[in-house]
Amino acid sequence: MQPVKAINHIGIAVASIDEQRPFYEEIGAVFENIEDVPQQKVRVGFFKIGDVRLELLEPTDPTSTVAAFLEKRGPGLHHVAYTVDDLPARIAELKDAGVRMIDETPRTGAHHMQIAFLHPKSSHGVLTELCQPPE
Repeated sequence: MQPVKAINHIGIAVASIDEQRPFYEEIGAVFENIEDVPQQKVRVGFFKIGDVRLELLEPTDPTSTVAAFLEKRGPGLHHVAYTVDDLPARIAELKDAGVRMIDETPRTGAHHMQIAFLHPKSSHGVLTELCQPPE
């Protein structure tokens, strides 16, 4: 199995990016931008800390998975994302190894990356995202 290349980002569920932004800037995170991701029913705020991004996830629809997460658990750590090469091959390797996938085929996420999530029951309780940046 190919190793992951890097931590791509850390996803944090929030009720409001605008309300959280001052805190992250105060601790030294550099605000980059906000992007709407209609397919996932979220608005995403990106902050850079060194080589890692923080991705603040704000639901735009009460039926989104992030809205459900906030309702059940409140704001906080949502997922950890890793950069990989050849995402379809990586998904196949994981499925062959018995890993339960939320996404069995890549889909488009923020920054036009191809993404796929592993089910947290297969990743020791941590929602895990694999990302393949656009070429």
